[in-house]
This record gives sequence, structure tokens and C-alpha cells, in this order.
Amino acid sequence: MTTTRVAVPRKGRPLEAVLERLASRTGTTELADEIISTLRYEKAITKGRQHADEDVYHRLSGYSELADPSRPEFTLLRDDREGMPRRIVFDSVTVPTDHGDVQLVGREEPFRALRTHEFALGFDSADLVLEEVVQLRDEPLRTIDEINDRIDPLDTDVRVVTGLGDTVYHTLLATPTVVDSQPGALDRAFVGDYAGPLCISPRYERLIEAVLGTAALDDVTFTYPDGDQEEEAAIAGTGLGVYLTVTGSTARDHDLELGERLFPSETVLLQNDTERTSATERIAALFDDPTETALQST
Repeated sequence: MTTTRVAVPRKGRPLEAVLERLASRTGTTELADEIISTLRYEKAITKGRQHADEDVYHRLSGYSELADPSRPEFTLLRDDREGMPRRIVFDSVTVPTDHGDVQLVGREEPFRALRTHEFALGFDSADLVLEEVVQLRDEPLRTIDEINDRIDPLDTDVRVVTGLGDTVYHTLLATPTVVDSQPGALDRAFVGDYAGPLCISPRYERLIEAVLGTAALDDVTFTYPDGDQEEEAAIAGTGLGVYLTVTGSTARDHDLELGERLFPSETVLLQNDTERTSATERIAALFDDPTETALQST
């Protein structure tokens, strides 16, 4: 069978979601756990929570087995933290499956690699798709399934195939004073009747416009956290905001009330339709079809 290259993030929750989905369909749990645990350990070293006796080059050499493509390879990138330390991140691995060999290839921006036709398939955060290509309309965007309807075919050939379910939500947060300032629940309609500042992360401005709908933002002004200020603290100071939440415990620590879950921040399988072949269709089905579980690697 042919080998299908699939672009994936080099680190973080989206890469872990891809590895876990592939493991559930191929039985390669040990491989997935090895990659995930290695990257978590390296992240802890970069953040100063772990100490390594060997330097980064010796660790990299120990992790990677270049002669065997079925073993994971890692590489070095400059982290953007103070001092720009070198960080070990995922590079590639090839997994044999009943649908053909799958080569996961690490990319800093998988979605953009698909847009430039380097890959037919890839995984990235749905957030990036919203930030880059969805059309902004008065009506809010609410679900992953609605994304493709908002993509201009003249802008890109990339479409969302499915989400992986590793979901955290962009959620409305507000202080009790703001919540009590007008009747009704803390939801999109609340924002539509609200006039004043709304605190968000600056990288999510277009996403927030998409998921709230532009009509709700007529009397709203975006504000942003200052420097290294935590988002929840900035929202507490502003009164109203949107931020990613899992349990909401940190928001409650800042005396914030949780409102409507506006949109799932989820890893999505992407496909460049013009690069689609029978081989890429088989691999997409491997990741997408819920009945394709526990396939044995060959």
C-alpha cells in the first residue's frame, strides 16, 4: 500500500488528540504513549519543572531512531520563552494500518501547509480555521459542522472533515455586577444588549466575531490583557469577556460567573479537496469513521 503523509502539530493537546485517535484505530497505544510522555517531559524541562542530566542534543539522539520509520523522530525548535531555549518537538513517525501506511509529519502550522497544497490531509485547531478563513456574518457560528458553509471556495480548497472531541470551550465570563446589570442569561443575546468593553485574547479577535456574530458587537469594544496578565484576571477587571474554559474553576477563583459555551475549541481533521485521492480517502475514513476501531497494524 502507499504511504499517505498527514500534517500534524509538533506538540500540545492537538497532537495528543491525533495520536490517541490513531492508537484507538490501530492498536498502537504504546507508540502514542511514548511520544506523548516524551513531549510532556520535554515541556516540563523547558518550563523549569524538571531537570535533565543530559543536554538537549543527547536527549534528542536518544529519542530518535532515524533508521526505522516506524519509530518516532523528534527535532529541535526555539521556544519563544525568555532566553529562547531549544525545545524538543515531534517530527515524524510512520504507522502501518489496514488502510495504508500513515506518516504523521510535524508542522508548525498544519492548516497553512494544507492551504499551500503540501499535504492532502492534516490536523489543526478549529480556532485557526475560524481565525483565517471563515466568513464573518451577523448570524453567529455555533458548531464545528457549520464551518465549511462559512469557507469561501475562492479562498481555500481546505475543508473540515470531522472533530476529534478533545473539546474545551470559548465561554462567556462576567462579574456578578455585569451579570446583574441586565435581565436574562449570560449568553449571546446578553452581549447583543450590552454596550461596553469585552476582554478577549488578541489572537482570537476574528474568532470571537464569528462565534458571537457581528450584529451582537455593534456597541462592544474589544480590550486585551496587559502583558503577562492572566486572561481571567483581565476579564474580572473588565467585567465581561470570552476565554477558553474546561472546568471553570480558575474563573470562579476570580469571582467570574460562567455563561454560554460559545464554540468548541477542538482539533479537527482537514482535507484539501483538490489533493484528494483514493488513498487519502481511506486514511480520512480511518480517522473519521467511528466503526473503524481496534484495527490491527500490519
